[in-house]
Order: sequence, then C-alpha cells, then structure tokens
Amino acid sequence: MKKILLADDDPAIRETLGEVLVSEEFEVLFAATGREAAAKFATYQPDLVLLDLNMPDGDGWSAFDLICNAHPSTPVIIITAISRQYPRAADLGVDALMEKPLDIPLLLKTIRNYLAESESERVHRLTRPDFKTVLLGNSARNDPQRRTHEVGEAISK
Repeated sequence: MKKILLADDDPAIRETLGEVLVSEEFEVLFAATGREAAAKFATYQPDLVLLDLNMPDGDGWSAFDLICNAHPSTPVIIITAISRQYPRAADLGVDALMEKPLDIPLLLKTIRNYLAESESERVHRLTRPDFKTVLLGNSARNDPQRRTHEVGEAISK
C-alpha cells in the first residue's frame, strides 16, 4: 500500500481529502504544520507528499526544502489557496501545483501517475532539460498566461 503524506493546516481538508485517499486504498499520514510534515516525512518515508503552503509555523516552502533535501525523488504536489505560486514552484522543481478548490479526480489521476513511476523513470523525468512543474486544474483557468500540461504529457516516459 502506497503512503501519502497529507500536510495541510485546515482540519476539514485533512479529513475530507484523507477520506478520499483512504477510499482509494492509500495509507495516509497527516500533518498540520510544516515542522510536523518534515518530521513525519523523515520517520515514515512516504511515497508522495501533498503539501499546503499556508502553515501556522511559517510557509510550506520550508517543509518542501527539508523534504527535497532528504529525498529529492519523492513526488511533491503543492495544494494551496495562495495564488501565483507557480513561478516559485517551477523554480524549485516542484512536481505539480494545484490551487484550491481542489479538482479531486484530476488530483487522484496525478497521484496515481506519479506513484506508477519507477525511481529511475522519475529521476530521468526530473533531470530532463525540458522538465516543467505541472500546473493542475483550476490553477490554469485562473491565469491563462502560465504554461500548462496535461497530466499524461507531463509524466510521460
């Protein structure tokens, strides 16, 4: 069973999204702060991270840095209500970004696609010169200037 770390300060999102993920047969680890997310990542080595940026102990970017430094090939999907985070996400090499409200079917498809990658496929994708952070769902509709990819295109081998 694949483990997903869900880090979000909003208990309603943790509960609702957590129930969806469990119903899809994922093991879900929960974190309410960036520090808790980094600690759970180090302890449990999840297969994928869903990370909010608005955390009570600062922003999720600090947690992202810690996670990436510990295991750079773990897929991270930023889920945030903070708009205009794509440039920073792209500069840092985030796998994907989705602004809230979340498009759950698209998010699940993206999660499944990332988890289906082997370690070598993932490293190859991340190190390609044309690697781009995937902008998911309503994020693209909110800012048509940004380059977007279909999930399958961005994760294709």
